[in-house]
Amino acid sequence: MRIGSGFDVHAFGPGDSIALGGVRIPHSRGVIAHSDGDVVLHALCDAMLGAAGLGDIGMHFPDTDPRWAGADSIEMLRHVVDVLANDAWVPVNIDCAVVCERPKLAPRRDEMQATLTSAVGAPVSVKGNRAEQIGAIGAGEGIVCFATALIARDAKETP
Repeated sequence: MRIGSGFDVHAFGPGDSIALGGVRIPHSRGVIAHSDGDVVLHALCDAMLGAAGLGDIGMHFPDTDPRWAGADSIEMLRHVVDVLANDAWVPVNIDCAVVCERPKLAPRRDEMQATLTSAVGAPVSVKGNRAEQIGAIGAGEGIVCFATALIARDAKETP
């Protein structure tokens, strides 16, 4: 078994919704990002890739590659799950902590967890936290996610 950690942050910008945990959530602003800017999915991908020793999200989905411009991050997540499977790793569970003042996660948490669990093939939990008005995140200027992933060798693929 291996453990990996992931992190992502995006500033808020123009828009009227954000992608969070694979779910589109109405919000007074959007995020500034190359893809859809889903901090949960990006941190989750980074955590799994790091645990497997397979690089990071920037190596697999560079922001200089036009094919990822505006990409749906759930597709990025599915790709990462396939990359792990090709190296005989399977996710065991993932825990995500989102830090923001708004939007509130509780009303959509179950939907996010179900979407992520289905895409990953293992339990994914999502927790909402506030920065208590400290710093840029606390001032509502952006959103952060930290993720921790536990992966294991796929028993069907190992001798």
